[in-house]
Amino acid sequence: MSRRPAPLKSTPAPVSQASVLDDVDADGDEDSGVDTVIASPSAGPVRELDHRVEPGAHGRRLDQMLVGLAGEFSRSHLQSLIERGCVQLDGQVVQTPSRKVHMGQRLQARLEPTAESQAFVAEPMDLAIVFEDEHLLIVNKPAGMVVHPAAGNWSGTLMNGLLAHHTAAAGLPRAGIVHRLDKDTSGLMVVGKSLQACTALVRVIAARDVHRQYRAIVWGRPPAQLRIDAPVGRDPVSRVRMAVVASGRPAMTDVETLGTIEHEMAERPRAMAISAVQCTLHTGRTHQIRVHLSSRGWPLLADALYGGVPALGLERQALHAARLRLAHPVTGLALDFEADLPADMATAWAQVVHNGAESV
Repeated sequence: MSRRPAPLKSTPAPVSQASVLDDVDADGDEDSGVDTVIASPSAGPVRELDHRVEPGAHGRRLDQMLVGLAGEFSRSHLQSLIERGCVQLDGQVVQTPSRKVHMGQRLQARLEPTAESQAFVAEPMDLAIVFEDEHLLIVNKPAGMVVHPAAGNWSGTLMNGLLAHHTAAAGLPRAGIVHRLDKDTSGLMVVGKSLQACTALVRVIAARDVHRQYRAIVWGRPPAQLRIDAPVGRDPVSRVRMAVVASGRPAMTDVETLGTIEHEMAERPRAMAISAVQCTLHTGRTHQIRVHLSSRGWPLLADALYGGVPALGLERQALHAARLRLAHPVTGLALDFEADLPADMATAWAQVVHNGAESV
């Protein structure tokens, strides 16, 4: 991992809070951008409710009764608490939201915060910080870490870690996250620590002034060098995938092949080619590298979503954000960072590039 700052010919123009842009694509793995505000539902502690049903509430549904008593929660969340056994009437657990309550009954409930509310909780964690100053943070994200909270991943994300790392993150759009990497992609990410930096970073990313280079291991034998210029949009058949589609947004990736081997597979009658490639992004559409390569018949190893089966010990998609070069968003200093391949990819990469005997 290295950093090589050098003077630049120009310095980014000053920015203001009003210039924060929305939904600017910035990475080859996921869509990205910053929002003008962060909707931050309060996580809050668990609250114990103890209430005696009044005459005016006699005959009401249990879930309706709870809505009136705990309006900070949605009705659907309160219904889920009932179904999970968090509510009692006269000391007996009730798991039917439509159950009618009666005057004088003692209603007790354990009001747990929503899973979504945990998205905005600071969680101390070890972040692999490559560079940091008052405006900027470069982090080397491990494979398996989700960048931004979403359904199924409301905690343990990079955003949770950033909220714990510095207090100013709580006042920034997406805690300063201006682009993302997919969960199973490792490597370098830039994060803003001030609103001025976030705004400037979004601008330079949109202007394609951030140089991003990835390393990937793919099935097949790409040519020594090629440029893939093909629009990327939502797959019309599967909403969880992206695809090369005429209605998509312009996308361009340069690909350089650095090594190829023939790999024997027990379930196949003949060896299959595996290649190590270096990809340089000119745009940053959702899953851009994965889509561009798979569309040409070269899916990433272990990328199940796009047809790449595991090999060479890899159980996650073989993609790593290896190099990041940009102008410091405030000082204009040229910053150049490189991140070594993590152990799983490094082992596989060596087999391909150095044609190790263990690879066949």
